[in-house]
This record gives sequence, C-alpha cells and structure tokens, in this order.
Amino acid sequence: MQNLGYFACILLGFFSIASASLEPYKKLGKKRIFYACTNQITSEVSFCPPMERSCQCENKNYMATIAGCLRDVNEELDFTKNFMHENCVYYNITVADNWYDTSIKLYDEKAKSAGEIPNFNMSVPIDVPFKLNKSMTGIYQESFKRFYDNYDDSIYYGAGMLGYWLLVLILGAIFNWTKILFPNFTKRMTNPVVNWWREYVSMPATFRMKKSQEQNFLRYFGFLIPSRFESLVIFLFYCVTIWLHAMNSKALPGDPVFGGKYDAELRYVSDRTGITATLMMPLVFLYAGRNNFLQWLVQWDYSTFMAYHRHTARVMFALAVIHSVGYTILVKDYYAEDAAETYFFWGIIATTAGGLIMIQGLFYLRRRWYEIFLFLHIVLAAIWVVGVWVHVRDFGFIWLVYPAIAVWCFDRVVRIGRLIVFGFPHADVTLLADETLKVVVPKLSYWHSIPGRHAFIHFIKPTYFWQSHPFTFTESVDNKDSIVLYCKVKGGVTHSLYQSLAKAPGRTCKIRVSCEGPYGEPTPARYADTAVFIAGGNGIPGLYSEVVDIAERTQNSDNKLKLTWVVREWRSLYWFYEELLQLKNTKIETTVYISQPKSYTFIDEFNNRFAGLKRLSMDGSDDLKADSSKEDVKVEESSASEKQSSTDEMVRIDEPVREDDGSYHRIIDIIKSELSHITFIEGRPSIEELIPQEIHESNGSIAFVTCGHPAMVDQVRYYCAKNVSNKERKRVYFYEQIQVWA
Repeated sequence: MQNLGYFACILLGFFSIASASLEPYKKLGKKRIFYACTNQITSEVSFCPPMERSCQCENKNYMATIAGCLRDVNEELDFTKNFMHENCVYYNITVADNWYDTSIKLYDEKAKSAGEIPNFNMSVPIDVPFKLNKSMTGIYQESFKRFYDNYDDSIYYGAGMLGYWLLVLILGAIFNWTKILFPNFTKRMTNPVVNWWREYVSMPATFRMKKSQEQNFLRYFGFLIPSRFESLVIFLFYCVTIWLHAMNSKALPGDPVFGGKYDAELRYVSDRTGITATLMMPLVFLYAGRNNFLQWLVQWDYSTFMAYHRHTARVMFALAVIHSVGYTILVKDYYAEDAAETYFFWGIIATTAGGLIMIQGLFYLRRRWYEIFLFLHIVLAAIWVVGVWVHVRDFGFIWLVYPAIAVWCFDRVVRIGRLIVFGFPHADVTLLADETLKVVVPKLSYWHSIPGRHAFIHFIKPTYFWQSHPFTFTESVDNKDSIVLYCKVKGGVTHSLYQSLAKAPGRTCKIRVSCEGPYGEPTPARYADTAVFIAGGNGIPGLYSEVVDIAERTQNSDNKLKLTWVVREWRSLYWFYEELLQLKNTKIETTVYISQPKSYTFIDEFNNRFAGLKRLSMDGSDDLKADSSKEDVKVEESSASEKQSSTDEMVRIDEPVREDDGSYHRIIDIIKSELSHITFIEGRPSIEELIPQEIHESNGSIAFVTCGHPAMVDQVRYYCAKNVSNKERKRVYFYEQIQVWA
C-alpha cells in the first residue's frame, strides 16, 4: 500500500518539475483600473468585429478611448499606462512606449459621445474615439475594485485560516512544553480558574464518557467524538471559516460587470472558496502525515492530529463544493462549452474525487475494510491533487499546490528512510493461546526506542508486504538488542499470520520484517510526584515500557510509581509473564485485576513454564481436588466490542480438556508465588473509587496514564476530570496512550 503512495509522490514530483516555469499568482490590485475601463468600453461601444479580441491593442480609436478613461479615473496613471504593454503581449502585439501620449492627443481632438454620433448603434463599430458615460465609469471602477480586491483578499483570508491553526499550535506547544520544562511551576497551578478550565474544557470528553469509544448512528454512520478541547478548537475553526467567507463579499446593486448583485456576490464567494480551499491543502496533508514534525513540536499525539485532519479536510472539500456549485450556476447557459475546457474539466474531476474521499472515509467503512480504504484514499488524494493542479495552473495559483506536494513527498521519503535504517531482519513470531502474536525483532544499536511509543511493522510476505500496522513495543527482557511487539489477532495481516502459526510446529516461525518508527513521545507523567499507569488487556506493553523507563531513571527519587493491569482471566498473564517477572526488583507497585478469575481456559499453558508442576498436581490432596470440582469454570461470552476485535472465522487452536482436579489452583498458587511482588485482586476495579483513592494517597501531584479498552480509557478520563478540584489541592494530570484513528 505504501508503494502506491510513493508512486503518487514521484508522479506529482515529476509534474512539479515540469511546471516549475509557471508564473506564480500576482496581485491584481491596480490592474482593475485598466480592466474596468476596457469592460465599460465593451459594454457601450464597438470598434472592431466581436471576435477580434486584439482590437484594444491595434485600433487607434480603441486605444484613445482607453487613454481617455484612464485619465478620467486619474488613479495610478503611471502603472496603468505601462500595463498596456503587458496586456498586449498576451496578444503578441507590441505597443509603442508613447502610446498614451499619442492616444490621449487623438482623444482630445476627435472623441465624441453617443449623442454626437449620428444613428449610433453600440454593436456597429465606429471610427472615432468614444466619450464614455462618466456616471457609469465610477460604478465600473467600484465593481472591478470589489471583484479584484476579492481575489487578492482571498489569499489573506486563506492565510487567516492557516493563521488560526498557527495560533492554536503555538498555544498548545506553550502549554505542553511548560509541563515538561517547568514541572514544579505547573504542579502549583491549582487555583479555581485553572482547575475550572481543566475540569470542564481541556481534560474531559465532549460528552461524559464518549471520547475513545465508537458512537453509532443509524448503524452505518459510526463516528468518534473528539475531546472537549478538540471540539472547541474545531468549532472555532468553523466559525473563523464562516466569518472569513462572509466578510467583504457585498456587491453593488445592479452590478454592471456581472449583470446584477446576486451574480456578482455568487462570483465573489465562488472565487474566494476556490482560493482558500487550495490554501488549505498543505495543512490537510501535514496533519495526516506520520512524520508530522508538529507532533514533537506541540506534543500532541497522532490521534489528535488525525481528528484535526478530518475536519480541515471536510472544510476544504466543502469550500471546493461551494466553488464548483457557484461556477456551475454562473455558467449554466454555456456550461457544456466551459466544461470542455481542460481547466474546468479537471476541476470537476478533483471535486468528484474529493466527494468519493468523503464517502469512502466513513468510519464504518474504514474500520471494517481498512486496507481497501487506504488504497482508495491514496488514489483519490492523488487524483484530487492532479485535478487541482491542472485546474489552477493557468491562474497563478499553482504555487499554492507545491507545498502540499512537498509535505506528502517529505513524509513518504522519511518513511522509506526509516525502513532502510531499521533494515529487514528475521523476527521470531509466536502465537500465544489468547490470540496474541509475540513478535521479537532484532534491532541495530543506533535504532533508538522511545518508551511507550509505537512503530509500524511490515511483515515481508508476497501477499501483504506493503501493509503496515502500528503497535506499541517494549525492549526484550532477554536481549536488549531486540524489541518485542504484542499484536492482538484481528483481521488482515494478523489473521493470516494466525492461520499460518496455528499449524506451525510450536506455533512459532521466523518472518522477515521491517519497522518504521518509533513514532511519538513519552508522556510528561515522569515529572509528577506520583504516576499511576492503568492498562487493560493488550494495552499493557506501552505503559509497561514507560513506567519501567521512569523507574530506571528515578531510582533514587521519592516519586511513586504504580502499575495497574486489568485482564480477563489468568491465562492473559502468560504472554506478558517475563515482563511481569522483571518488575520484582523495581520500585513499581503493581496490581493485577482478574475480572473472570474462575475462567481456567488455556491456563495449563503455564505447564510450559513451571518445572515440576505435573508432580505437584499428582501429589495434590483430595480436599483440593474436591474444592476444585465445585468451582464454576465456565468461560463467559465476550462483549460485543471484544468479539469484533478478534476474528470470528479462523482456525481455532484446540482447547485442552479440563479435568476436575486442583491443578488449576496449583498453577495459580505458583503464579502468585513467582509474582509475589504483584498484588492480585479478583474482579473489576471501580475506576470511580480508584481515582480519588490514588489522589488521596499520592505524595503531591499525580499523573494517570491509561491504555486499553476504549470504555475503560473514557472512564479514567471522566473521573480524572471530576477530581481535578480535590480537597488536597493536588495537581491531577491525565494522559491516554490509546491511539484511535482508524
């Protein structure tokens, strides 16, 4: 899939080089004086046959009439006299340097008004200079002033839209870097005003606990709701966009240039939306890129930029639609003729491609058929860029398209570079019992891993080498020259690997891979007095990596570190067991919640770990066996979301036959013995009670970092926001590592 993006980038780069000689947009400004005169002349008199477009540069009476009009306007006369030369170059005609002096002399000697010409008919060419209606000259000049000023101002309005985002990014960078550079200062910021802002604006979801969870509307219209702060930023962007497109768009009553006020204002709006939509392109592409330097500069995660990408793209497309519909109405009487023009035709193609992007980008479609979505997204985006390119190149706006192409190509080049730097080693891929793939990847010493962040892994197989998927990783506990990625089996690549490994000896094999990354930055939780990491299910690797890194860096510090992991059953510990053992000699207080402690499915996988387990179970007492037989070990049904996240139609590994003896209890006892440094609690944690309890027990500021099931993440966010204002006046931070963007 990436290859398609690279091809599109190369193709657009070729077009960039081929079009490098095109002139950039030049402000129309003073030109409107000249064109207003020629437009008024055309509406009042004829000097040549209708099809002779170069008449104004060859007919001495036409030129004399232009000179008379320019003198009557008496504004920027030196510029407009010289502009005559530039205008006539378009018709391959060179006018004399003293054309104005010669023409104005002829005008003064022979010019006549309509009343002075016998049987005057404006459609019949005359052979004398013409005196224009001076009362209309001012109206034409004002009409063209508004028309051309709208062109020039649209550049500034588009820049204003970009300026809004620049302001948002600067403020975001200031606030986020303050937490990193001046942690002690931010810890003291617990006054009522700051707490109100954080409790009701910057921290919570827009609506209660609806941030990371998919929301459904009429079944097929699923969507994600941004955080309240993100929603505020997006809402204000919509307001700024509407305001900038509504201001200074009023036309003259009975506008003579466009035949009426309505058509004039429709033209103003159509021109402005087309220009501002083009100006939005670089930002839309930048927000979508993996190698977006703004992620580091502003310290926002990728999912935040993807939320902004979607809304800026929607605004860009909406502006393009207004532009297209407006021009369709304006040229409705000769639409077929205009649609045959190359620039017009490609404008239609670009708008159509944009509409298809909006449809295929629906959450329902991209969540269920992501690879198809990505393929179409790249193809349609390339068509959009090419269409806009051809559409605007003759109007001087091609230089507004170059930055978008540069951003896209830069992202692709860096991604190729990351893959080359990492190399293509063989990874050990193992299928674990709870449908998790453990991928151990050798890395070079200079490949720097970032705790808690993610990388995109490519499995180099003929059928899916172009696909890449993001996973958080940890450094191997056995070999510091390797990283370990834990991949939950879902669809696509992981499904294919599942089917292969289920039949492989030992359910393991070697596969050549490459990793693109790492992406992201660790959270500022390391600066808090207490850091609590709350993980659910497969959300543990990133949090584990970060909390261990903090523990190693702050061995002699008084800060407190806590790790809470919520899993469904005992077997869920198996795939992360080595990492849990490594916590023994750290200062991390670890708690594991087992939500279904009586579910023993696949628990005998631990036989592969515990020497002598079989002998222990054989020596077990009859009482223990009796107790075991009474235990309810039925495996409960998965929730709907959990069913969706795993594959329904796949080769199942045969489950072991459960015997009614005490072996399961003995396995659990050994687990608790080996992991004696971990507190095990049966049941689910009450997030509502856990958050205030941790705040109360903290020795100062406290940071909560969470990753796991979206519902749990939203709960942690909600109750952190609720407890920002606490009796102890402790600063409460919230960070989520879950990345939901597809």
